[in-house]
Amino acid sequence: MIAPDRLPARDAAAELLARVLYAEAGERPVRAIEALAALALNRARAVRACPAAALRYAGGATPASLPRAVIAVLRAPFQFPTRHPRHPAHARFAAPPPGDPALAVCRRIAGRALGGALPDATGGALLWHDETRLPRWALGRLPSAAIGGLVFYPEPG
Repeated sequence: MIAPDRLPARDAAAELLARVLYAEAGERPVRAIEALAALALNRARAVRACPAAALRYAGGATPASLPRAVIAVLRAPFQFPTRHPRHPAHARFAAPPPGDPALAVCRRIAGRALGGALPDATGGALLWHDETRLPRWALGRLPSAAIGGLVFYPEPG
């Protein structure tokens, strides 16, 4: 992977988002990948608008542009599990097969998301999890959407 600091911010954000989408949801239906991309953009917008969101979703970073906010959100610890080197699907993030059609789909979705052409089917969600597990934080919460095996929630509050 080319170091994101050597690419223009939008290109770096698109590639990082595509790889996260590929690792987290690349084997899911397109709608699930799109929903996860929308969530990442929702978080990036929240980070730019609110210091509390910046602390929660971007480790306190307050980027000046949306692409840089997307990078901060995707790099922040504990936000997207496959970014952790010990996660079983980390290799999908770190070294995806070059010609994988699923990666191409994720790159198209990432480009659409960063270009503002991707509708948000999550209802503005900022939290998510795989439907096969129920994290403690989700107990008692009503999801805003369930798409392709992923469950989405609005901001806690």
